[in-house]
Amino acid sequence: MSPRILYVEDDPNLSFATKDNLEANEYEIVHCMDGQEAWNTFQKEHFDICVLDVMLPQMDGFTLAEKIRASDQHVPILFLTARALLDDRLHGLRLGADDYVTKPFSIQELILRIEVFLRRSKTDTPRPSDDDSPLRVGRYLFDFQKLTLTLNGDTHTLTFREAEVMKYLAQRPNEVIKREDLLKAIWGDDDYFMGRSLDVFISRLRKYLSGDPNLRIDNVHGVGFRISW
Repeated sequence: MSPRILYVEDDPNLSFATKDNLEANEYEIVHCMDGQEAWNTFQKEHFDICVLDVMLPQMDGFTLAEKIRASDQHVPILFLTARALLDDRLHGLRLGADDYVTKPFSIQELILRIEVFLRRSKTDTPRPSDDDSPLRVGRYLFDFQKLTLTLNGDTHTLTFREAEVMKYLAQRPNEVIKREDLLKAIWGDDDYFMGRSLDVFISRLRKYLSGDPNLRIDNVHGVGFRISW
């Protein structure tokens, strides 16, 4: 079965070309022209990833992403938009998006970004490796395969990107982790925008881990981060 993508874009020319290229790469595309139509569709159907524009009629992409994330913690959300300002990017990530690609873009770049997330989707799930075994992180149990953090029977589901960052940190307790190493491992790049995006994910993880007062993710000035418990 082909991976199913909810693609939301109101530009008819761009959406036609993008949809055609994605379908040529064996994805099943459900295209919506406005945010409200996309939300109605999402509620009725299963998707492996959502690719959203921000500037949409009826309901903007940020609102749509917030609704999708409140309804489903697992499905990856990727913004594909002309809104390239840093504040827009960070706002989208804070809402629970996993990635943010700015226009103009290459279809090859988009496909590579999509494939990163689909490796963990139900349509393409790899065999668990030793590295993916549940980890004890302070008082929490972190399960990368299930994208969960559990404390005293209470479970929080992470987004795919949050889980990737959590895994990288959790496997290196008490080590000073260089920011550029973490960025390249997760995003494949360490440019300014990616660095600010990483800060959003670190902030979110600190919030999720606040139930254990001995568990800390510290900034190491000028170098990166260190997790300890």
